[in-house]
Amino acid sequence: MPTAAPAPHYRGGLSTLLTANTPFDQVLAVAGAHRDAARRSGSLPELAAAELALAEAHRRLGDIPRSERAWKASYRAARAADDIAGMAWALWCGGTLARQRGTLTLSQRWLSAAVTLAEHADDADALGHARAGYAETGRVQGDYTAVLTLHHQELDTARRRADHPHAVWALLGIAQIHRNTGDLHQALTLFQEAAQTAARADYRAGHAWAQRGIADLLSEQGQTEEALRLLSEAETTCRDLRQDSALAYNLKMRGNVYYRAARYEQAQQAYRAAHDIFTAMGEQRGTALARFGLTKAQAQCGQPPHQTATELHELRRTFARIGLRHACDMVEKALAELGIERDPRH
Repeated sequence: MPTAAPAPHYRGGLSTLLTANTPFDQVLAVAGAHRDAARRSGSLPELAAAELALAEAHRRLGDIPRSERAWKASYRAARAADDIAGMAWALWCGGTLARQRGTLTLSQRWLSAAVTLAEHADDADALGHARAGYAETGRVQGDYTAVLTLHHQELDTARRRADHPHAVWALLGIAQIHRNTGDLHQALTLFQEAAQTAARADYRAGHAWAQRGIADLLSEQGQTEEALRLLSEAETTCRDLRQDSALAYNLKMRGNVYYRAARYEQAQQAYRAAHDIFTAMGEQRGTALARFGLTKAQAQCGQPPHQTATELHELRRTFARIGLRHACDMVEKALAELGIERDPRH
């Protein structure tokens, strides 16, 4: 098994068996066997480590109920073992799952608690992941000013510790903030740096996410075919690693690229494919974003204006409920672009 791109959330004996490039169906098999062995031996730290790995794999594969049970089982085992770092890792996973489900306030609560425990345990890896997760939740909410500094702090820490996967995620977060606030040149530079960092570390998942960001910005410049080429490469990686959530976001971006190129029928196909995966995973944010793209593409293909208006106003309320400020702004822009009146309730 490759030794590149270690993943610090694979703890205990799993740290030598799994890497960031291990496909998640394989993670389930290895971690499941490790959990059974830990139960037989009565090793609570190893049980906590196995349940954490299972929770992350189930989360990435969209099995929310099993992920929820596993991260809580990991927390209980770590607490019984007085393993404070293990408790922090479990809460990090729980907070990340809550963000995926669209419960952002709960995500912040779990991740904030993970930060506190990681500090108490003096576990730099757990602390970095918990802080990065907290920053990512804030970024998703559109609270850019508050979390940009935190992302930069995590990038500095990751570079100092030569933690390349962690550096990739910090770069991606900073790049996305610049992209959402209109500094597209800086965003492209940072996405490219993230891609280069991931490639040097043989961190395939991070490289695929960076390619998605680069493709987005190339598409904005009219480089449609190059953007689609990058997304195809990233899609192959996502499928190889069973990165289902990343695959869905890749497909949603493909829809965006087609939409910008006025290839609306192809955009609809990509958005529908993304929507189906997000829905199966119970990922509210992704489901709503894919539906937003699909609604716009359908409007361009002749959908009755009153139906488009109804769907966009409902999506605006969904984004507001989840707490996605940037997405709310996108709906307002779409309403103006399509010549639809603003919802009088907002």
